[in-house]
Amino acid sequence: MNIDTRNKVLSIVLGIVILALSWLLYDSIVTPYQEVLEREAMTERVRYHMNTVKDVLIQYDVRYGKYPPAEGGLDSVVQFVQTDSALISISDSLLSYKGEPIPAGQLIYSPRDQQRFIYSVNDTIRPPLYLLEDPSEDYDDEIGSLSRTTMRNAPSWN
Repeated sequence: MNIDTRNKVLSIVLGIVILALSWLLYDSIVTPYQEVLEREAMTERVRYHMNTVKDVLIQYDVRYGKYPPAEGGLDSVVQFVQTDSALISISDSLLSYKGEPIPAGQLIYSPRDQQRFIYSVNDTIRPPLYLLEDPSEDYDDEIGSLSRTTMRNAPSWN
């Protein structure tokens, strides 16, 4: 093999190696970034659900003067959304995320892993307090507090 042929073959092989390494570098940067963006979008969606449940809990408190009990409380929230005429009239805006409708029954489930939000209430103090938590162990998102009245209706992420 003469030197010109060897140089051409070597150039082609090195060009292919450069392209393959370039693709690997691009993929190693873009793929993790896309996963971060997807995780952030899911966190935003979960927080939207939690805020919507908070809004319904506030309306429930206004209507009945108390929060739903801890046992079956989230089921009471769904029933309240489906039967309260004031909430039914605004359900199109209340139960939609970026134009995508949310079924009332799915409101109390985390979009991340389809587990129910964790809801607890402390009605032994005044004002009564509740705590709404994301069921995912990797995330510490919560709204409210069972002991601090200054955290009433306050999300942990603000």
